[in-house]
Amino acid sequence: MPEPARNTRAKSAGTPPDQRAARSRKGEETRLGLVRRARRMLRALAEAYPDAHCELDFNTPLELAVATILSAQCTDKRVNEVTPALFRRYPTAADYAGADRTELEEVIRSTGFYRNKTSSLMGLGAALVENHGGEVPANLEDLVKLPGIGRKTANVILGNAFGVPGITVDTHFGRLVRRWGWTDLEDAVKVEHAVGELIPRKEWTMLSHRVIFHGRRVCHSRKPACGACLLAKDCPSYGIGPTDHLEAAKLVRGPETPRLLELAGIVEEVPEKTVATQAAKEPVA
Repeated sequence: MPEPARNTRAKSAGTPPDQRAARSRKGEETRLGLVRRARRMLRALAEAYPDAHCELDFNTPLELAVATILSAQCTDKRVNEVTPALFRRYPTAADYAGADRTELEEVIRSTGFYRNKTSSLMGLGAALVENHGGEVPANLEDLVKLPGIGRKTANVILGNAFGVPGITVDTHFGRLVRRWGWTDLEDAVKVEHAVGELIPRKEWTMLSHRVIFHGRRVCHSRKPACGACLLAKDCPSYGIGPTDHLEAAKLVRGPETPRLLELAGIVEEVPEKTVATQAAKEPVA
């Protein structure tokens, strides 16, 4: 009598021993163990996203400050559609300070909450002209005093316009570092400090980009692609999303898809058509 065929799909969908071990560590991990695991994950993210970057288009610190203000409750894609005309019309802080409110509102209307954002942009321009010679300051203390600039926005500006390391705790970043067990804190400033104690300062800006990239491409809010994640062996939350390789692969999005599936060790299991389809999909906002 022939031997029954093995269910290889079921086997791949199970939880491998190293991933079960990762989950079991959640309640017993030492501080040193956490630091080592976080830095392993950092290295894996660097390999996966070597070209991660700020996805807002800008050429100057002022342009980045403006774009970041507009990005509140709006996708980066939409902001990038609006800013070329905006930057041409308002190239300096003085231009925002002296803008006609109705005209400025109309230019940025499609980014949402345009009245509040207009107030922030005009206030930002006035504050820069009055207190900083029309230039965006390159330090956190002065940045957070500006209209429309909170700590998250300030870190975006410092890290990407001035090369000053900073951790940007947005929705994706906070969700992922909590899933990874790097912290259980909810407050963004406390999350920033907790993660900063795990990761070398020189890595902070690129860490922010890479975590955000991973959140948009693999570790989604409602249905993370656990079975296609290169961080699975170090993730204590492995299994909250599909663990079947093929099902998970259909959740990965963006042009990095082939590389991500290769690094996860499953690219040979996934049909080429599926890889191409997912690579053509835009990462989630």
